[in-house]
Amino acid sequence: MPELPEVETTVRGLARHLEGARLARVEPRRAGLRRPFPVDLVQIMTGAKVIGLSRRAKYGLIHTDRGQTMVFHLGMSGRWRIEPEDLGKHDHLVLETDRGARLALCDPRRFGSVDLVATDGLDEWPVFAGLGPEPLGDALTAAHLKSAMAGRTAAIKLMLLDQRIVAGLGNIYVCEALFRARIDPRKAAGRVSGRALNRLVPQICAVISEAIEAGGSSLRDFAQVDGELGYFSKQFEVYDRHEQPCTRCSAPIQRFAQGGRSTWFCPKCQR
Repeated sequence: MPELPEVETTVRGLARHLEGARLARVEPRRAGLRRPFPVDLVQIMTGAKVIGLSRRAKYGLIHTDRGQTMVFHLGMSGRWRIEPEDLGKHDHLVLETDRGARLALCDPRRFGSVDLVATDGLDEWPVFAGLGPEPLGDALTAAHLKSAMAGRTAAIKLMLLDQRIVAGLGNIYVCEALFRARIDPRKAAGRVSGRALNRLVPQICAVISEAIEAGGSSLRDFAQVDGELGYFSKQFEVYDRHEQPCTRCSAPIQRFAQGGRSTWFCPKCQR
């Protein structure tokens, strides 16, 4: 599933083609994805000028001069294709600009979504209203985590995946950040010390920043908007490295199921 760095990479790629352009044509090629496309998507977006793009958690935001923002989620397998030579059966939404660019939202498994939200009401939109701070923002601090996790017996890894605590973190980058901070992913969140959380916050920021710089992680379906793959997967220290030697101590990396997902960690380094 595309995580925060993949969505950020996508948004930056789209900005090169959309920012400042008008949408000359908006063509839904099916009724919807995980849920139906907005009924007024074509009417509102056709002719609209894109005045900016941004990201919130794992959602991309295309802001227009009509006071409406198109919010997209890439689901399990979605990606935007730029200037596709031919449209395929999985290209479910097509945008064309007054500059002649064509962009297609491709989603083979159709777990993604597209919504229209009033720009001045984005913070109150139910999907965003309960989200925690962004991993790269000033609001993510050790004090915030300590307060949010006080008394919690759930594992620290599962708490970090809770979007109400930190917005946008996913399985890959939580595994990597916990390894860098030397924290056992199984440890009860409420028992993680302030010193450990002080180590963790900068490692979360570093992992996310490095992944964005590398264009994200291409594991199965994800590619950047220009078709290039993301290369952060070459820097994984624990994720998907079961029984391979730890980069610090050479002990074999272990994998176990946790909250319906796989967790990778070094049992010697992470205490």
